[in-house]
Amino acid sequence: MSQQTTTEIYTAPRTDVAQNQGKFRIHFNFPGRNHPDHEDHGYGPLATVVESFMDPDTLIGMHPHRNEEIVSWVPAGVMRHDDRRGNDLVTDSEHVMAMNAGREFWHAERTDADDPPLRMLQIFVRPHSLDLDPDIQHEPLPDPVDGEWRRVFGPEGSDAPVTVRNEVDLYDLRLDEGDEITLPERAGRDTYVYVFEGAATVDDATLAETESALVVGDGTATLTAEDDAIVVAFLIDPDAPVTRQGTIGR
Repeated sequence: MSQQTTTEIYTAPRTDVAQNQGKFRIHFNFPGRNHPDHEDHGYGPLATVVESFMDPDTLIGMHPHRNEEIVSWVPAGVMRHDDRRGNDLVTDSEHVMAMNAGREFWHAERTDADDPPLRMLQIFVRPHSLDLDPDIQHEPLPDPVDGEWRRVFGPEGSDAPVTVRNEVDLYDLRLDEGDEITLPERAGRDTYVYVFEGAATVDDATLAETESALVVGDGTATLTAEDDAIVVAFLIDPDAPVTRQGTIGR
């Protein structure tokens, strides 16, 4: 743990919670476990951040989700989605998808034989209420600008590309080696940082690829790229009302 003004930084190594289903592999990152005094594996409305791998020609058959908000962030490659509403969607580096499962939403995921191997994040957010109306959002993302945070999703009612039904925002960033930037911040929010690619430091806390940091408090923290890096940062209201009956994101 390191400190700057009233900010506390709690780091975690690569998660050891994983499932290997052959052509589909997942690693569960639990932001609440970064904090030694936090009893919940999630942190407020952010339940889990899942690093997912799909080989070419992989099908995850039709299955339901309930009472969770699932955002698919794909920095490269493609994730193909279809559902019982007749949607046939492709999520890639130019698009983001939010599946607001509500009382129930059935979908399938796949990669085609000529698709590249896929590594993505699927973010599970706890909604503020149970059995909300199901919905799906699939929208273009603004073009990324190196060295600038890009908003990927935000709470309902915000102007983010897609929205979730609780108080969480996601930003992503591509930062060249040696460059630095202040973490996103907002009054009443804590920040969960995950290094998807490369390496970075948050103040004096070093994070390798797939490692994370939970930044708590009202101070300002600086992210510095130790290698060319792709980083995501979640702004979380830890006191937001949550439900915990999701299919996966409990």
